[in-house]
This record gives sequence, structure tokens and C-alpha cells, in this order.
Amino acid sequence: QLQLVESGGGLVQAGGSLRLSCAGSERTFSFYAMAWFRQVPGKEREFVAAINWSGCITYDAGFVTGRFTISKNNTKNTIYLQMNSLKPEDTDVYYCAAAVTFSTVPGAYAYWGQGTQVTVSS
Repeated sequence: QLQLVESGGGLVQAGGSLRLSCAGSERTFSFYAMAWFRQVPGKEREFVAAINWSGCITYDAGFVTGRFTISKNNTKNTIYLQMNSLKPEDTDVYYCAAAVTFSTVPGAYAYWGQGTQVTVSS
């Protein structure tokens, strides 16, 4: 079973940058579409960005366009989320997820990481 482990979260000032990583445990990682979601307690999980299995197709939520970039390195079984121009409202737990199809819907993703906390101070 595919396991995902996120890293790279932390505390940063508004306007700063962070790069999140998500490493997969199996070679089959390269066949999965991947995505980043975020969630605060008591709220629904929110789509951030997705990438297809090859890394050639990406899609992001409008509120991160021009600030966040998703990428995939199948030789390293890893995806990334480069986050620039961070805002306090980006404070959340960020989760990576894997699915057999490219989607923005959380229910389409069968495998999830444990999450990494991102905190942006004003």
C-alpha cells in the first residue's frame, strides 16, 4: 500500500516562502496523480493544486495561482509544493494525496499523508 510522508512545513513571515515535499513509498508512485489539500480543524479539506501522473499537467485553485507551484519528480517518488508570497490566511495543515485519476475532489484520492503544519505570521 502506498504511503506518503510530507515534510517542509514550518513558521514563516508573511511574504516569505516554503517548499513542501511529499515522498511516496513505492515505485508505483509514478503512476499516480497527486494533489495538495489543506485543512484547519472544523473546516472541510480544501483543494490547493494537482498534478497528473507524468507531471505534465497541473491545475491549481485560483487563490494560489501565481504564488504556489506543484511539481513531480518520478525518479525520486516525490512531489513538491513551492509556496511563495505566503499570506497569514495560508496558515493550515497541508496534506498530499494520491489517486489513479486527476481530480480536485478529496474523495477521489485513496492515499493521504499525515499532514504538515504551515503557519504564516503577519
